[in-house]
Amino acid sequence: MIRFFWAEAVGTFSLVLCGTGAIILGDYSDGAINNFLTAIAFGMIVYFMITAFRRISGAHINPAVTVGFAMTHLFENKKIFAYVSGQLFGALLASVLLYVLFPKHPTLGATIPKISIAATFVTEFVLSFILMYSILWISQHRKWQQYTAMVVGIVVFLEAYFAGPFTGASMNPARSIAPAIISGQTEGLWIYIVSTMMGMLVAGILWAKRRRRFIS
Repeated sequence: MIRFFWAEAVGTFSLVLCGTGAIILGDYSDGAINNFLTAIAFGMIVYFMITAFRRISGAHINPAVTVGFAMTHLFENKKIFAYVSGQLFGALLASVLLYVLFPKHPTLGATIPKISIAATFVTEFVLSFILMYSILWISQHRKWQQYTAMVVGIVVFLEAYFAGPFTGASMNPARSIAPAIISGQTEGLWIYIVSTMMGMLVAGILWAKRRRRFIS
């Protein structure tokens, strides 16, 4: 289990460091690093982490993805603790490092709703559902699974680009929890935990049901 823990920890550390780090640098760059470049940072780091750790842990780098996979036959539930604890550890470590580097930044890239609570919840639910279903479809399609890292990276980029200015485009509880706790900006944090978990859980359940119907 320890190799799963460390693979997920390093992967999630890299995601939070590069993704929220891009947000922080954008705030200090007078617009030189804009939403488009931040979305690219998120998409590219997801691509690289899946490429690096896919054969070790599957590179979930996201507690909600782990929950989504747990709804299928593709993941052993006994691994959940190792995965989620690794993800949270890596995310928190990245936010601590960013705090050391940028101690005066008020949010450290935390996801804070810029639209209504209901709209934020629905948006994050839909984004998470789409991401999880995309992961399941591409990773389990024999003809296309070699492109998993690229497809998932593109989906993350597109979702971060279009929804980032409104909800922060979390799709990932660890990505939201870490900067919120370290910066103290926990406003609306529950939205990003519950909506992302629900979105990916539903995606996992629906994918599993569709798969069973197809097989039968």
